[in-house]
Amino acid sequence: MVGSMISAETSHAALREGVRSLCAQFDSAYWQKVDEARDYPEAFVDALTKAGWMAALIPEEFGGSGLSLTEASVIMEEVTRSGGNAGCCHGQMYNMNTLLRHGSAEQKKKYLPRIASGELRLQSMGVTEPTAGTDTTRIKTVAVKKGDRYVVNGQKVWTSRLQHSELMILLARTTPLSEVKKKSEGMSIFLVDKREALHRGLSMKPIRNMVNHETNEVFFDNLEIPAENLIGEEGKGFKYILDGLNAERILIASECIGDGYWFIEKATRYAKERVVFDRPIGQNQGVQFPIAEAYMEIEAANLMRYKAAALFDQKKHCGAEANMAKHLCAKASWDAANVCIQTFGGFGFAAEYDVERKFRETRLYLVAPISTNLILSYVAEHVLGLPRSF
Repeated sequence: MVGSMISAETSHAALREGVRSLCAQFDSAYWQKVDEARDYPEAFVDALTKAGWMAALIPEEFGGSGLSLTEASVIMEEVTRSGGNAGCCHGQMYNMNTLLRHGSAEQKKKYLPRIASGELRLQSMGVTEPTAGTDTTRIKTVAVKKGDRYVVNGQKVWTSRLQHSELMILLARTTPLSEVKKKSEGMSIFLVDKREALHRGLSMKPIRNMVNHETNEVFFDNLEIPAENLIGEEGKGFKYILDGLNAERILIASECIGDGYWFIEKATRYAKERVVFDRPIGQNQGVQFPIAEAYMEIEAANLMRYKAAALFDQKKHCGAEANMAKHLCAKASWDAANVCIQTFGGFGFAAEYDVERKFRETRLYLVAPISTNLILSYVAEHVLGLPRSF
């Protein structure tokens, strides 16, 4: 263990110990096997669900733990810090916020207890489209109301965990872009039951990718969704989804912090144990200084993660903080990953050490779920007041 790592070690100590105890049952060999086979870590997700960690954000009245987003972020951090890949399960955490904050009483009563028990999974969100990219206001998936149902047509891409989820949050345009005053208006969110929708207007195609991450292209061909599955008011979906996206960015930031500490601990241990020229390689400043700097970056980024989470829990505006936390934590984690693989040298590329796997996994978060450039432009325009750059 590196130093005291005060902020990481003393914050929510009992919660951390509980998650670590569960994660210890899924060792390096387990994650290597899952990665090599490109399988979904079903056993791990089931264990996390049975232990109640996946229901962390669900209120106690619906069978959950009623924890804060800050506490949920600690759970995700500990998964990655223990050597696991939280990308297999974090969707349920942030998707839950959309339903919790904007769902009707009937929707919460119908779905939340079954999600808390593990009977249902809500791990998927259909937002990104191949032609719109990061310009979400230009999505082309449409939902047209016909009687007591909405008929959906369109396509989504990079829709993650849908093969291992019964429910999906879907963003679709319900009013044409040409008929709204603001581009962000006229979009709505729906709860889609995949069990009813599959082969009845919904189809999906897996996307093989660099990381062992289950993600898909999704196609909607006259899919009918009950009107009662509309979440909140029609036309306000983009505003609602921002809550989920802010939660997503904060949780991703916490996973990056976990990865960062994992890389630092791994590099430090190896630098102490690896002997070349009759002394530990960590005795060289060229080895120890980059590790020390990477550690400081992780500690600093962690502060922004906690600030963003605290604002979210207080129901205060946190768009800037959530974006900055995601950016800083992803960058710090990637810097730590590079330091770690450089410390290991050639052995860093050997699968048995897990460094190359974690290296691939953490690199994803500089690109998704929101690109680095989009975060920088957001801060420049909305925080600093600079002219819009696109």
